[in-house]
Amino acid sequence: MLLVYTHKISPRLKYVFKHICTRILGLEVRFTTKIEEFIAHDSLKMSYTKQQLGNEFFIKSHEILFEQGLNDVEINIQNWEDTKCFFFNGDKSAIPFDIFSASFYLLARYEEYLPHVKDSYGRFTATESLAYKEGFLRQPVVDIWAYKFKDALQRQFPEFKFPVRTYSIKPIIDVPTAYNYKLKGIIRTLGGTIKDLFSFKFRSLYHRFMVILGFMHDPFDTFKYIINRQKHVSFKFIFFFLIGDYSTYDKSINPNKKKFVSLIKHVADYCNVGLKASFFALDDISILKKEKLRMEEILNTSLKASRQSFSKLNLPESYRNLIELEIQEDYTMGYVNHIGFRAGSCTPFLFYDLDYEVQTPLLINPYHVMDYSLLKNQSLLDKKKVLNELINEVKKVNGEFVSVFHNYTFSNDVKWSGYKELFNLILDSTHEA
Repeated sequence: MLLVYTHKISPRLKYVFKHICTRILGLEVRFTTKIEEFIAHDSLKMSYTKQQLGNEFFIKSHEILFEQGLNDVEINIQNWEDTKCFFFNGDKSAIPFDIFSASFYLLARYEEYLPHVKDSYGRFTATESLAYKEGFLRQPVVDIWAYKFKDALQRQFPEFKFPVRTYSIKPIIDVPTAYNYKLKGIIRTLGGTIKDLFSFKFRSLYHRFMVILGFMHDPFDTFKYIINRQKHVSFKFIFFFLIGDYSTYDKSINPNKKKFVSLIKHVADYCNVGLKASFFALDDISILKKEKLRMEEILNTSLKASRQSFSKLNLPESYRNLIELEIQEDYTMGYVNHIGFRAGSCTPFLFYDLDYEVQTPLLINPYHVMDYSLLKNQSLLDKKKVLNELINEVKKVNGEFVSVFHNYTFSNDVKWSGYKELFNLILDSTHEA
């Protein structure tokens, strides 16, 4: 157990120390404001305060963990060996940066509460982030800093045996619409037919009717392939099905159709299943509740995880709604068009509500790559190179690699050529040394 002496035990301090020490390094951590208790402790210990007490392991603290609400925080990025960091704290500190304050800034998504330019969907974009602007988006810096802290502690306490964690992966399959042509109903099929005719998309028209008449396989129906891949690995995939009402943004299958319901049940026999919340459910808790109950009725169990449509997050409202409905896990924290670490970590973390200054029970599972973000790389070789580099960054810190692929990514569409290979590359990454 690590004992931390500090001048004030704040909710922020407890939150970030538990993420770094317990979630990443596997250490139990306790806090004290009593010098006598600190001196008496005969195992791992450190002081985190403004002034060093004596010759103990000491990290000089920044003010951010002892503040409340949002303040004007000055960020000065500096190089630190093979990475970057901020909140430099001088030579007397055991490590040159206050990694706890810097980690809190990234994990709590402090910058997403500050004024920023949103995209056309109202999303916080990668290009607005500190990590993108300063060139560390593709590194899980929070985990890297945690390991630097561990190395410094190990030098101070050479006899102590740290727990070892292992690299893992969590593949996400996002299903905005299960089928391209099937189960769309008469009106939508008619609308699609007219659209194909006026756009001179005769190939699409031909495929539409061949699928509807049962002579061809629906291109989006790749579930047999994905389930087959699931059968060959020990870890579970997570499917997120959109079952919201039809709208401008969401064009899923009618959730009352028996064949669609039986598909979800079939997938749930092999994989974990969560809810892909519709676009309008993001700001309306009554719609979200309706969709949650609908999914629970299909699965015949309580809903554990959700993902927001279009990877849109409105902090803190989006997460407060999930908490109110007792949804335990979220898989939205990432960028659609950029690969990397939106919250700076490849370790799941609890959502910290900056307005209420409280750690919540909602577990955030950040994703690091979405299929769309790899389209920027022209050749399959380039895609593999970028993906391998990202996987290796996670492997260095024995983190959890989370990818998001869609069901249609595994179709024969030329746009997604080679994506089965990329998916298998991720699955096989757990076998390598």
